Amino acid sequence: MIFVAKYDYFVIDIGSTYTKLRLFKDCRLVATAQAPTTIENVYKGITLGKTKICAATGDTSIDACHVLATSSAAGGLRMVAMGYMARVTAKAAKEVAMNAGARVLEIVSQEDPPEYRVEILKEINPDIILLAGGTDGGDESSIIENAKLILESGIKAVVIIAGNINSQSEVAGILHDGGVAYERVPNIMPTIHELRVREAREAIHQEFIRQITKAPGLAPLKQEITTDKIIPTPGAVLMGAELLAKGVYDEKGLGDLVLVDLGGATTDVHSVLPSLEKLADEEKGLIVANEKQVAYRTVEGNLGMRVSAQGILDVVGSKGLLKKRNIDDKSVEREVTQYVRFLEKNPGHLPKNEREKLFDELLAETAIEVALKRHAGFITQEFDPIMGTVPGMPIGRDLRKVKYIIGVGGFFVHNKLSDAQKRIENAIKKPEFSLLPENPEILIDQNYLLYAAGAISQIDREYAFTLLKNYFGI
Repeated sequence: MIFVAKYDYFVIDIGSTYTKLRLFKDCRLVATAQAPTTIENVYKGITLGKTKICAATGDTSIDACHVLATSSAAGGLRMVAMGYMARVTAKAAKEVAMNAGARVLEIVSQEDPPEYRVEILKEINPDIILLAGGTDGGDESSIIENAKLILESGIKAVVIIAGNINSQSEVAGILHDGGVAYERVPNIMPTIHELRVREAREAIHQEFIRQITKAPGLAPLKQEITTDKIIPTPGAVLMGAELLAKGVYDEKGLGDLVLVDLGGATTDVHSVLPSLEKLADEEKGLIVANEKQVAYRTVEGNLGMRVSAQGILDVVGSKGLLKKRNIDDKSVEREVTQYVRFLEKNPGHLPKNEREKLFDELLAETAIEVALKRHAGFITQEFDPIMGTVPGMPIGRDLRKVKYIIGVGGFFVHNKLSDAQKRIENAIKKPEFSLLPENPEILIDQNYLLYAAGAISQIDREYAFTLLKNYFGI
């Protein structure tokens, strides 16, 4: 007799504040639950969430074919990137760390004195070092020198060897003889036009898994999940967005889209432009430029709805914030300033009245607008003979023809669909010189499913894509 599970996928996300659970059957959402994340023992929060799921379905237990997990509770690995040229290494490191569960704390290059590089390693004592440098067939000396400096520092980080393929064997020998753990992956920048980050991300991801599974209470979850992975939540969200944009082998995705992830501490923008996939290397330009890359992400670490709310006021001021509603009143300016200070100390606060709701709306619109304008390119207003630009020329990432903007985050979850969409509409209605989407359709991830779809896509891309189509009604 063949045993058939009642449900297809059960996906758990362990966040820093809340643990979210989602149950799926036949490419549709069956039940959701949320419980406070219990840091002292994360499985307590998971158990409470399971109880809520069972209450919703009427089951005594959750019988799913696949049990998957994501997490953002570990805070991310501390990472230092070492390379040949600072600008190139910085670009590569950001792309590698983008959804691998790592935080790039420092970039060092051949331009820095050797003693400075050693001091940085000692001071940060990173969990992981991304050791890059040289295109394939290019410079070999920098990556070899940096390997020796790692030994000199005496730290015990895991080293991801991701530079010139011709020098990797010698570098591996240096690290092996010095007792430093390492893993070799293909060069993350084999040519000046190409980034190859998948293997490096996977290596960092495995280290992320080793770290997070040390958290109290995760041992029983490891026994329940049906894969050997606990995926970093930001990575799962972005994988869901990329799947939605690109589609699967026999069905097209939505095409060009922008994801705005509005959080309490940061506002992340991720644009996926499949329309650029067919460009030749020469048309893409150098890899350090972003305008022709299919996927590009920016993180505004000082723009958030709660712990980073002051960062929004720092950009526009209380007067500029209220100007969006034509409010010119010193007493209201003082009110919003006091409210922002309160939010930073009380990040779990939800608006209690219409005035607080208004302030939250203004904070959201401003964070989205600033983040999008920093992510997008612009139309230059002046002559620059050195850069070869003239007034009216578009510079940077052109999002004007993007078809969709997707809103993700707690603010969108806690507001009506029409209100959530209005915040994004207001944020882009005055692009000025920025190359923002002109007439996009606005989608809101109100049940926070992109993370689940991203996790499911690692098992079955077609199932995950159909799930997203059903969810967004497309």
